[in-house]
Parts: sequence; structure tokens; C-alpha cells
Amino acid sequence: MNKFSIKTAKRQIGKLYLLDSVGSLMIAGASWVALLAARGFTTAEIGLFESIFHVASMIFEVPSGAVADVFGRKKTMIASSVVSVLAALMMIFSNSFLFIAVAMVVSALSYNLASGTREALAYDSLKEAGIEGEYDKFASNDLVIYQVTSSLAKILAGAALALGYRKAYAVDVLVGLIAIGIAASLREVRTELSEEKSVKKRFAEVARESFLFLKNNSRVRLIIIFNAAIGAVSILVLFFLQARLPEMGISNVFLGPALFAMGVGAAVGAKTVEYIKPSRYRYIGVISLLCVCFAFAMAFSGNIILAVIGGFVGAFGDNYIEVRTDVMLNNMIPSEQRATLMSVNSFVFSVVMIILSPIFGALFML
Repeated sequence: MNKFSIKTAKRQIGKLYLLDSVGSLMIAGASWVALLAARGFTTAEIGLFESIFHVASMIFEVPSGAVADVFGRKKTMIASSVVSVLAALMMIFSNSFLFIAVAMVVSALSYNLASGTREALAYDSLKEAGIEGEYDKFASNDLVIYQVTSSLAKILAGAALALGYRKAYAVDVLVGLIAIGIAASLREVRTELSEEKSVKKRFAEVARESFLFLKNNSRVRLIIIFNAAIGAVSILVLFFLQARLPEMGISNVFLGPALFAMGVGAAVGAKTVEYIKPSRYRYIGVISLLCVCFAFAMAFSGNIILAVIGGFVGAFGDNYIEVRTDVMLNNMIPSEQRATLMSVNSFVFSVVMIILSPIFGALFML
């Protein structure tokens, strides 16, 4: 590997923070549920769109991680931003259920290309500089940045609705172009796998070693499944509250601030884990489980304030466990398969979302 200096590694981390910040400021992407509801789609149809997204994500997830391990994390991050621009353009010209469904598939590909790749690039950059112990700080800060910036985008939900979906997605296209430029400035981390000239052999090695790692590590499998379940419930509650809160009587003016308030819960959860570190993962799991159960219950309370508080608590619990899971998995995974195996984590999440999305869509119609 080409060694990074500490300064180079920290500069790389700063660019990843910036890339996440910019990418999360896509106002239409942050309010896609509300925009579709405003166009007349039912929560059941929106639930189907969410399922389509995650079916595609399930298909793309692990192969996209292997692409990052084989072809390089920088190139894959650039490709992710390019595809996100394409997805936004497709949403601008969407005029039917089918067209939107295809756009959701393209959006899933963009998500998958970055999923696992970003974390692998960050961890290995720090590892090359001999400061991989700082990864937990990166994981926490990255989630905080993502939640704060995406919540800021949600504050503009009212503006997105006022602009209309076409103009809102046009803003996302501009943001995506900026993200491409940032991704292009990243520095590649080379692994032993990248020295193998045969692409076919690279893919074969990644697939074989990743399978053996998961087969022989039952603890990793359990952590991945539990984390996916917690995250799915929390995210689905927040998704469908975008459509449910207006039905409960909240105005467009206050919808954005309400979504922002719930997003702040996620940022607080990500940061809290830096200061409150239970000695056992199961304790974090119990706390997070109670949080998402409370969020689910409050979503059906019929009270706007209780629903928002529930969303805040659920988001807190989700990110509280997400950071610890991310750090634990990266510490257990070998560099050569890091992006692939972190993508397996997202793959399992997609499977859970596919199962729960239509169920939640139906429940929120009651």
C-alpha cells in the first residue's frame, strides 16, 4: 500500500465530510415522500416505491461493494454522484408510476455505490496513517453531519413543495454536480487486491473471502441483522410521518421544522455514543429497541407533538446503535473485503426494508 501521512489522511476525512454534507442537501431527495404525496400518490403506492428502491438496493448492494474493492473506492464514489444526478433528472421527467419506479432503481444504484465504499475509504485512509483508532470519531461525526445537513434539507420541505417536484429536483441536479467535483478530489487507497491485474480474479477472491468470513463469524451475522431491524423501523416511521403529519393537521410551514427536529434526534444519538459507551453491545441494543418501539407507538397517537417527539427518540436510538455497529464491524473486517462486507450490512437492511415497507404503508393508511 502507499502510506498516507496523518495530514493526508485527515484531509481525506475532511473531503468525505464535505461530500456527505453536499450530498445530503438534496432538497427533493430529502422530501421525496411529501413530493409524491403532493402529486396524488397514496401511502400504499409510496410504500411500493420504497420497496422497489430496496429490491434494487438488495440486488446492487454486494456487487457494488465488490466493484469498490476491485476498481477502487474513489472511482466508485465519483460514479455514485454521477448516478445520483441521473436519478434526479429522471424524476424531473417522470410522469407515471412505472417511470418513477425506474428512477427509484437508479437512485438505489447511486446509494449502493457509496454504501460501504465511503466507510471503507475512511477506515483504510486512517489505517494507512496509523490512526485507525480515530475511526469511531469519523463514524460519529459523519452521521452527525449527514443528519444535520439532511435535516436542513427537510426544513426546506415546504420550499420543495412550493417549488414543485420538477424545480426541486433541478436543485438536486446542481447539488449532485458539486458532489462529483468533490469526489474527484479524493485520493485512492491501494490494497493488495488492487495489485492483482485480472479483474475476474479480483472479483473471485473478494466473493470467496467475504463468504468464508461471514460463514465463520456468527457474531457478525447477528449484529448485522439486529442493526438492520432497528434501522428499518426507525426510518420507515420517519418516512411515513412526512405524509401523515399533514394529514394530522400540520401546515407546510411547520412540516420542515418538524422533520428537522426529528433528524436532530439522529445527530444526538450519533454523538452521544462517543460519551456514553456501555461495555456490552447488548445494552446499546436494548436502549435502541425501546427507542424505536416508542417512536412507532407515538406515530399512531394522533397527536402531532407526540409523533414528532417519538420520531426524535426513534432516530436517536437508530443512530446510537448505528455508530457502534459501524465501528465494531470495521474493526473485525479485513481491508481487502471491507467495502464488500460493509455492503452486506446494507444488503441485509434492504431485505428488511423490502419486507416492512408495504406493511408500514398499509398501517399508515389506517
